[in-house]
Amino acid sequence: MIKSLHIVSFNVPYPPDYGGVIDVFYKIKALKECGVNVILHCYKYGRKDALELKNICSEIYYYKRKKLASSALKKLPFIVATRNSELLLKRLQNDNLPILFEGLHTTFWLKELCKTNRKIFVRAHNVEHQYYRGLAKAESNVFKKMFFKSESRKLYKYESTLRNASKIFSISQNDNQHFNLKYGNSILISAFHPYQKLDIKEGRGDYVLFHGDLSVSDNIKSAVFLIENIFNNINIPFIIAGKNPDIKIVKAIKCIKNNNVQLISNPVHNKMNELISNAHINLLYSFQSSGIKLKLINSLYCGRHCIVNNNIIENTGLKELCYISNNVENLKKQVLNLFNISFNNNDIAHRKAILSDKFDVKANALKLCDLIF
Repeated sequence: MIKSLHIVSFNVPYPPDYGGVIDVFYKIKALKECGVNVILHCYKYGRKDALELKNICSEIYYYKRKKLASSALKKLPFIVATRNSELLLKRLQNDNLPILFEGLHTTFWLKELCKTNRKIFVRAHNVEHQYYRGLAKAESNVFKKMFFKSESRKLYKYESTLRNASKIFSISQNDNQHFNLKYGNSILISAFHPYQKLDIKEGRGDYVLFHGDLSVSDNIKSAVFLIENIFNNINIPFIIAGKNPDIKIVKAIKCIKNNNVQLISNPVHNKMNELISNAHINLLYSFQSSGIKLKLINSLYCGRHCIVNNNIIENTGLKELCYISNNVENLKKQVLNLFNISFNNNDIAHRKAILSDKFDVKANALKLCDLIF
């Protein structure tokens, strides 16, 4: 019997080049390999139709995100109110196949669809009100800060709609605990990613890397913090790489005395993978704790030493694979110490044992199939 599933995505999941869409794309790919026909519905947000998705989806539909300023004044969260296509509802009502909503963002029609006896699931990419509260704290622009605070309050109230879901598929242990405590219907399904096996170089690299979307408030704040407090007076090469770097990062680099900090703007996918693989240390730092950072998984599957702070690693089950530093003095010591220590075959074997147990993509896809069908 052919298994079919509607997936409603908050954005077009191709190219899979940032956290949320990485999880969506590789989940669809893994489900396809398990024999599932995926009917994909995408809200378009700054992305074009993707022909590449036809290789892993039986049908694809695109919907315009109604990003009107008036939506910010509604009681519903902006990220939900702007994804309310009636055409999507009609298409979902044409059959009784199970539905997977990707993120709280896409759940505008959840209550309506639950009026019939139908299996409906939600993939929780974050505890969204906590995530937006973190964005507000990291944001220096007054108007953006006000928007993020307002959105956080709305998301806190709106989250209870998840009671209507058959199951919530949480991406991290923290999120799973949160949703089970409130609604009692959550199951942990770890993040989907592109890696079938580890691809790590032994030996030493010659720089430290921080990478991410450099237009996001938390990444901007983290990058500037690391430039000004860690690499301002140590002679170790530091590369910051990512999409659309904010002017604050550029200015911070210009202000330090050393010439050891390099900015690489908008590296293509292969270039970013090379940077992660060739670095001696992947340094991941965040001022907010939310979901699981997929750049952590990228770094562990492809990179050598990883230094993180608690906001990156807490309740991921991956602490034993990373060096944890939460203050400036300790972080400097860790960088200086690890920069002289080679990454060897024993390190790789240890990492393989942990990751294959917790982040096996095929095993997670089969688990999803058992729960959905």
